[in-house]
Amino acid sequence: MTDSGNSQCAFEGKKLKVQVDITITAHLESISPVVQAILALAREMKCAVGKEFEIETAVRESLANAIRHGCGEDSSKRVECCVACDEAHGMLIVVRDPGPGFDPASIPNPIVGDNIYSNHGRGIYLINQLMDEVRFERGGREIHMRKQ
Repeated sequence: MTDSGNSQCAFEGKKLKVQVDITITAHLESISPVVQAILALAREMKCAVGKEFEIETAVRESLANAIRHGCGEDSSKRVECCVACDEAHGMLIVVRDPGPGFDPASIPNPIVGDNIYSNHGRGIYLINQLMDEVRFERGGREIHMRKQ
């Protein structure tokens, strides 16, 4: 995990308490240290107090998707994660991968029909349920999440 030092994310507003840009290699083992760092930041800056579980789950799922699908678990590729705390908007998180992207509307609903029995495919659904705002940019290569 590295802190890139320069701003990879363009958050609006001039009242950011803090902004951290992290770039990791596409290893699933890289997820937990990033999640722990983001949770520590959330606690320290008092961003989205009481919403740590939602933030943890959304960040964990988005990083796993970026590593598995966006990078194909290719360790030569990198995933970027940008986090900011804004008094008016809460915790802002962006996860970006170099992959081909995807159409979020093409993801099957995991709580309908035979999808209920699938052992995968719930990450995007969970993120949408847990975060206050979720949107995909850059053809699905970037997810923007906000928790108030």
